[in-house]
Amino acid sequence: MPPIHLLPELLINQIAAGEVVERPASVLKEVLENALDAGAKAIDVQLETGGVRRILVTDDGCGIPREELALALERHATSKIASLDDLERVSTMGFRGEALAAIAAVAHTTLTSRTKGSDHAWKIDSTHREPVPAALNYGTVIDIANLYYNTPARRKFLKTDATEFAHCEEIFCRIALARPDVAMQLAHNRRVFHRLNAGDARTRIATLMGDDFLEQAREIRAESALRLTGFASLPSYARNRRDAQYFFVNGRHVRDKLLNHAIAQAYADILHGNRYPAYVLFLELDPAGVDVNVHPAKTEVRFRDTRGVHQFVFHALVRALGETSQSHTQAQMTERETDPVALPLSAPISAVSNSIGRYPLPSGHHTATPGRIVMDSASQAYFSFASSAGPHSSDTPTAETAHAATGAENPLGYALAQLHGTYILAQNARGLTLIDMHAAHERILYEKLKTVLDGTPSVQRLLVPAIFSASPAEMATTESHADTLLKMGFDVSVAGPRELAVRTVPALLANAPVVELFRELLEELREYPASEAITQRRNNLLATMACHGAVRANRQLSVPEMNALLRDMEKTERADQCNHGRPTWAQFTLADLDRLFLRGQ
Repeated sequence: MPPIHLLPELLINQIAAGEVVERPASVLKEVLENALDAGAKAIDVQLETGGVRRILVTDDGCGIPREELALALERHATSKIASLDDLERVSTMGFRGEALAAIAAVAHTTLTSRTKGSDHAWKIDSTHREPVPAALNYGTVIDIANLYYNTPARRKFLKTDATEFAHCEEIFCRIALARPDVAMQLAHNRRVFHRLNAGDARTRIATLMGDDFLEQAREIRAESALRLTGFASLPSYARNRRDAQYFFVNGRHVRDKLLNHAIAQAYADILHGNRYPAYVLFLELDPAGVDVNVHPAKTEVRFRDTRGVHQFVFHALVRALGETSQSHTQAQMTERETDPVALPLSAPISAVSNSIGRYPLPSGHHTATPGRIVMDSASQAYFSFASSAGPHSSDTPTAETAHAATGAENPLGYALAQLHGTYILAQNARGLTLIDMHAAHERILYEKLKTVLDGTPSVQRLLVPAIFSASPAEMATTESHADTLLKMGFDVSVAGPRELAVRTVPALLANAPVVELFRELLEELREYPASEAITQRRNNLLATMACHGAVRANRQLSVPEMNALLRDMEKTERADQCNHGRPTWAQFTLADLDRLFLRGQ
């Protein structure tokens, strides 16, 4: 082995650059954070060839004095901390004193700065390290050219210019979302992509995320020892990728497993499958309660009270997402009704409700009888789907019924008719409600199945067992998950070498297509060990069961049956969305209808 020796300073910085300067976006992040720490109120970013050839950032911050310019390019030189106590209460974006030194070690770096009150600016570059006079109004300009010019092996790992610019743009947007009070501009190859004026958080989020995000999001406001603000999307706005998820802790964008888990748990009841919510959330807490000195990139944090933070974020989101549409859209609807030109003719209709989610689930469940899906007694009517079921003259709403529809006790109103066997038309105090009967029934069944699974499920024994051919994989899954299936209410036995017989089903799913439902359950169970089936996959399994058990399209319902469904919706938590995140109903106000038919114009 060669003898032990100290590494040259340049090599030390280049090693550090491997952690801090992963790509042009990493450089941009460090420089923008320095600008914010300097108190900048306006920042201009100019990139060339994805930031590989050049990153030029100009800010109007406090600037760097001449005597500190050379020190700014040295390792572990910083003005942001001076002691261990400062490190444990970091409130600035940067603090390690490594970024500029690492950048200067792998790129041609020029730093020009002028403090207020100085006669002129001073400039220094990474090669000569001697300040020279320069022209600048005030603030700082950092010019970073030819990234990785002296480490060509690292440069080979960079992607195309378009890809590198996309990463830079993402960093720019994160910083812009965190600081809406700062005016920011981004240009690439002399083309301006973003020009953002200083303003409030809602305006900045609408500009970068789109108005459609805000229209489909709940505002989050929760405060105790911690404070959580921002917006989280409804399930109907869910996406196929995690590309619209931003979480900031004391203004710093982070990717934290604890926070991600809290958010996933908050959406577990209303969003299933490979769909992801969109959100922009800001968590504020005492700097002493979070350790940001975890990784040089500063995207990871460690909370002192992990359980407290997790529960606070989880419950804040659950409360906001569990609110009915009433509280979210009341102000908008009032404005529509008082201002006939506030909304264009083709404006979207918002879903509103006064009481959905406020009523407890019914406690009792009853044994099913043939031809009937049984729930609580108040809603048995709409599950009696005999072949002769259909609207009759006695089912027509009376004058008393129509009048009662204006009462607050039944915010979804009373059914008028069924449309194409799929939608229910109902009249309430505001006008017309349109209900997707399958989606609504699916949510009701899902919530009831959760309560059943937590206890001893009521089961319906099939008069004739459902016998079907099964593959070897299905036979093995049934055998290995027999206890899990029995806990769900399915008594299954082997009926032959390649046949299974289902003898009981949950009472709530007595009229569900048994074979189709059971095959899909087996497919869900096959991917996970038996010990995880009920715990980690519980919601997905119940959602599958509810979907198959819910009333299908083209099933004709009588008016009492439809009204029973509406009453159950009003007593069910999170009835605004089905298990897959789709809305279950929409509201047309009288003002909406008047505009549609140009009444009063």
